Amino acid sequence: MSDQVRTASSGYATGQLARALAAAVSAGTEADRERALRKLRRWEDVVSGMADGMLTVGSRTPVADTPAWVTLEVAHGGFATGGYLAEVPLSEDETARVASFPDDVPGRNERERLNCWYLGDAGQAELLDAIRSGHYRVEVPEDAALPVVALLLDRGFPEQALDLVAELRPLMHRLRLAPRFEPVPRPSDAAVRLTSVKDAAASLRSARVPVQLAKMRDALTVWDPLYDRLVALWCRTVDDELPHVEENGTVRGGWPCRTWPADWAAARTEWLADFAETSRTHAPSGRQTNPKSNFARLRSALESCPDGSDALTAREVGWIRRVIASTVSHRGAPGTGQRDAWRTAQVATVAAPTHAALAGVLAGRLDRYPADGGLPSLDVATAAVSEAEATDEIPYGTTMPDHLVHKAARSLEAPADELVRLGVITSGETLAVVLPQLTSRLLSASIDDPVVAGLHEQTYTAFRRRRGLLLLNLEHQVRFTELPWVDALAPYRSPKPDNAGAAHRALRQTTVLALTAFPHALLPNPLVTELRTLAQQAGLELPLVEEVAADIFMGTFTTKWREAGAVASRLLAGTLYANYYDLPADWPTPRRKRMRWSKHTAEDFSELCRERAGTSGGSIAANGMVLEQSQILTTHNLAVLVDGLNLTDELRERAPELAWQAFGWLVRRLTQRAAHRHAALIQVKNAAYAWRQALFLLAFCEPAVQLAHAERLAGEARGTALEPAVEGLLHVLHGGRFTPTGTVQHGTAVRFLGWAENTHPLLTPSGHS
Repeated sequence: MSDQVRTASSGYATGQLARALAAAVSAGTEADRERALRKLRRWEDVVSGMADGMLTVGSRTPVADTPAWVTLEVAHGGFATGGYLAEVPLSEDETARVASFPDDVPGRNERERLNCWYLGDAGQAELLDAIRSGHYRVEVPEDAALPVVALLLDRGFPEQALDLVAELRPLMHRLRLAPRFEPVPRPSDAAVRLTSVKDAAASLRSARVPVQLAKMRDALTVWDPLYDRLVALWCRTVDDELPHVEENGTVRGGWPCRTWPADWAAARTEWLADFAETSRTHAPSGRQTNPKSNFARLRSALESCPDGSDALTAREVGWIRRVIASTVSHRGAPGTGQRDAWRTAQVATVAAPTHAALAGVLAGRLDRYPADGGLPSLDVATAAVSEAEATDEIPYGTTMPDHLVHKAARSLEAPADELVRLGVITSGETLAVVLPQLTSRLLSASIDDPVVAGLHEQTYTAFRRRRGLLLLNLEHQVRFTELPWVDALAPYRSPKPDNAGAAHRALRQTTVLALTAFPHALLPNPLVTELRTLAQQAGLELPLVEEVAADIFMGTFTTKWREAGAVASRLLAGTLYANYYDLPADWPTPRRKRMRWSKHTAEDFSELCRERAGTSGGSIAANGMVLEQSQILTTHNLAVLVDGLNLTDELRERAPELAWQAFGWLVRRLTQRAAHRHAALIQVKNAAYAWRQALFLLAFCEPAVQLAHAERLAGEARGTALEPAVEGLLHVLHGGRFTPTGTVQHGTAVRFLGWAENTHPLLTPSGHS
């Protein structure tokens, strides 16, 4: 196999550009259109950059003349756009500061002059004051670069400071290299949170009254009372009893326009003025504007007789009589108890405070806390409306709706397992979002200087917000220590035994949490990255592997996959998992070693995956089959973590419950109708992954539990596409084995896998599961 360097095709980017253009054209609201246009501009940059050679998508340095440490703007799928996230216009404060500089501050533009100023005595003093007091925020990793220079110079490391400046100097005219200053210090983090109170409050304030509800409220509280006044005006011109409709449809009673009270003209003028003002502040609906509506007929008639004259035709008077008769018969005359009771009942249906109004109250509560901090207790969100918060629209004691409490809970500071229990963390991906807050503290604990440790912690958290690049040729994502200003902090680090213990405990707790909270799901790559960082901090060498996309698979694996496979075979020998998937009994010392793209590869592991998949690879489906075998052989990190962290006994206690949760998830998933064939393929793939997770957990259960689970599952799968897979599980539980093709010699039982080169057996001809 050739080691020729591969780059990504522009076909995917072109397709995304076309979809973004279509979304921009069809966007409904202005906000939707703006989002679509931003996405469109990103994909335009990607396509044009790939076309002119400025972008090499697939490389860890995809932007020409740009070092790997620069934080790039990355579109969906890992495509760099060519933009730098730290290349931003000067803020108002920065602009004002530059305007005050003497002329001798060097720089080809304002950004470079500002960065150069921070290299001088006055600028360094400002940076040091901010980071010592905590009045700063690192939003992108580059924000920490010049503060590190200032710290190195202040602490007596001039050579390291000069080396760092030399590294930064070529991009000082483009990048913001200093943090945003804040009037209040960043709060200390005792737990983790999904978002800040500032962002949670902004999300709450974005709540809007649904258009239909707003129209209904307007109709019942604004337009209907105005209509009742209009009907009452015409009722005052009736010369006898008010007209009404009898059962046979005949109108009986007096006639309008026969008597004109002395104040009628003034009342008419007042109503028309109110109508004009209301139309200006509340958009009329069809009930007010349709010429054939009762409202429009009565209003038009009112406009036609300015002084109570006989300007109306007999036909128009007849229409007025018919309208009065209809509304009086159905709802009662204006001002009567019958009509008032009806109106009161109608208004009551929309009188409850809107969720948008309550969201505003809740956002106000969050405003009392530091903007970049978290909510100390959920009681802040769940408390009913207080007397101080009550308004005419929102009564005292109103309960906060659950979905608004959930929005506020996204900023709750609590242990990760508590956030899982509350439904704030709903997936491994979300867990990966909050975990860097914990990891950053553990990494920074090796730094004795609290000022340096605080800067290091913020930098790590910002670094973990970087979006991953699409990488080929076995390349790896940029590592935290590759940031030159992070590497320059090496003199401050001093390993401590208690730090390793804390990292080990955090790694163990996070692993158990991910496995027990989401037993059906693979550990996502961002979470694997954090687990690897914790393992390194704990002094553990765990061969943790990533999920590889089938469309960028390079056809081989590095040696850690083989190491992980060896751990899985040893841990699971003789278990249901090993028997079901026919795991290798042993992994002898590899006979061949090879370097590809400067990486050590495990060629025997790659060959075994292709052999087990029954394909030579090449197509995306074939790649997927090979990759699935790699996940089967390694258990995609489960065996490595359970073995390396001694979790066997703890897992055995909960395995029966967790295995059934995984089975239940995949049954529900397969009963959902997919929108199209691609969605159906993803549905089956994820179900197969959940199946594998369930079998891993079942491997720690007693044989009776395994059989009971399988028989229960057989009952739920009877008559569905999943039935042959359950038959295959029962076949293995009763001592049988699969053929090399994943079938049995007699019967319809099959081994459940997620990938197939041809039509997947779990898909119907229509492409739906």
